[in-house]
Amino acid sequence: MPQLAVDGATLTYDDEGPRDSAEVPLVLVHGWTANRHRWDHQTTHFAERRRVVRLDLRGHGESSGAGVRTIEELAADVLALLDHLGIQRCVLVGHSMGGMIAQTITLAHPDRVERLVLVNSISRMTYNRGRGLLMAASTLVPFKLFVATNIQRAFAPGHPREEIREYIRASAATPREVVMTLYGAMRAFDVLDRLGEIRTPTLLVHGYHDIQLPVTQMLRMAKACPDAVVRIIDAGHELPVERPAELTAAIDSFVTAPAPV
Repeated sequence: MPQLAVDGATLTYDDEGPRDSAEVPLVLVHGWTANRHRWDHQTTHFAERRRVVRLDLRGHGESSGAGVRTIEELAADVLALLDHLGIQRCVLVGHSMGGMIAQTITLAHPDRVERLVLVNSISRMTYNRGRGLLMAASTLVPFKLFVATNIQRAFAPGHPREEIREYIRASAATPREVVMTLYGAMRAFDVLDRLGEIRTPTLLVHGYHDIQLPVTQMLRMAKACPDAVVRIIDAGHELPVERPAELTAAIDSFVTAPAPV
């Protein structure tokens, strides 16, 4: 279990698959309160033929460190890991908050991203008045209830309850400071007006039943990034574990397709 010390944190990561592959490495970035194991299915599949890197973000999973305030700071951690591993160019895949990190990296360093995959992610959070009040009020409830409610809502109806409970327990182990600070960072994140700057081939893949980051918000991204490929899957917000095989197939099809001219 390799680790890297970065700016007051210790990042735990996995580096799997053949180093001598002609295919560009795949880098997987998980979302808020999650960890690198959200990508188990995708890692197993892609590591058969290409290098795959995934990490626990600062303060998540088996990585230490707190004090992070912005999506940009998390993006700097990911870039530090890539520099450490000697990866100059990659296929960058981000889920939810991880997709915000991936957008930040792509906008700042387009030369380092060969293809971009955003899974259940958005470029700007938008709430109607009722939902905005609900989200603001949710921060006033006890921390464990706040986490449990958000994770429960992330899954489409019918997902096995015991599996959801396991994800709730894992998320609740994330330090409160990290959870609440990054919750605010996600609400403040806004690069929608800059999406047109992205020339990297991009896949937007989203769960139809996502009520955390609704599909209508992803479609605003598709309008701002008209050359993006869009896939909608019958799932909620947690696509990597709700429909792992379908997500893996969508990513595989995208990264193996000829680059657009």
